Amino acid sequence: MRPHTPIDVKVVRGVVMRRDPARESCFTVVQSNTELHDYEGMSAESQRQRLHKHMHNEMQTLEIVAQELADFPDAPWDLRMQLARQCWDESRHSALTHRRLLELGGHKGEFPVMNYEWGVCGMLDSLPARLAVQQRTFEGGEMDLLRDLQGMWRAEGDEETAVLLDALLADEVQHVRFANRWLKQLAREDPRTLLKVAQGIGKLKEVTAAMAPRFGEVNAVGVDLSTYKDAEVEANLPDRMLAEFTSEDLSKLLSQEGFKSLVPTGKAVV
Repeated sequence: MRPHTPIDVKVVRGVVMRRDPARESCFTVVQSNTELHDYEGMSAESQRQRLHKHMHNEMQTLEIVAQELADFPDAPWDLRMQLARQCWDESRHSALTHRRLLELGGHKGEFPVMNYEWGVCGMLDSLPARLAVQQRTFEGGEMDLLRDLQGMWRAEGDEETAVLLDALLADEVQHVRFANRWLKQLAREDPRTLLKVAQGIGKLKEVTAAMAPRFGEVNAVGVDLSTYKDAEVEANLPDRMLAEFTSEDLSKLLSQEGFKSLVPTGKAVV
């Protein structure tokens, strides 16, 4: 369990989330998708916004994983080493996307940012719950998105950005894979791990439902969020297999269920 240290919280659309981490003054931090500048298509402004958002998401992931290390000092040493390596990966990803953003004429703080993942993960009081939500679910979704985005950038003739995203994807596969392996091992050692995972996924579903676009809702640049096609990303099944999702996990992917593979064979959850 996480040390019983009080955390600062916020309430967004009726759900309690962890308060935003500190940000440089150049950033405008918002609380809802309606305040973001997500564009449809691949205009020059949209390209800069996509890279800016990706850069910030890598920063946010670094903070979440570093907080996992800080909050759970008694975790197995090999797991802590995996988390530390992920911190290095995420810091490198943020630097690389920032450099590419600058090359395309953008700058840090050009678009509003949101700390959705931090807000969810920071409310979870066990490491298995955070591994299930951050590494297995959010990073799993990132694998899908990165494969999809590569095609979008290549269609615009930007092979350099497409290759950059492919390099990031290779790291994300490893992040999801070590979480899958450790969740299975922890569940074998203590079936109550499954309860912690369920609690984490329950919190994620609560926040996701509250933050979901409502009919006719638009963002800060006038895009109808309820029909935003760029949000529809196909599952990246080959890389999910490399990250050691099972066939059963993949068959349940669209319903966001995929956790049955963690249950140790022949053991009851208590």
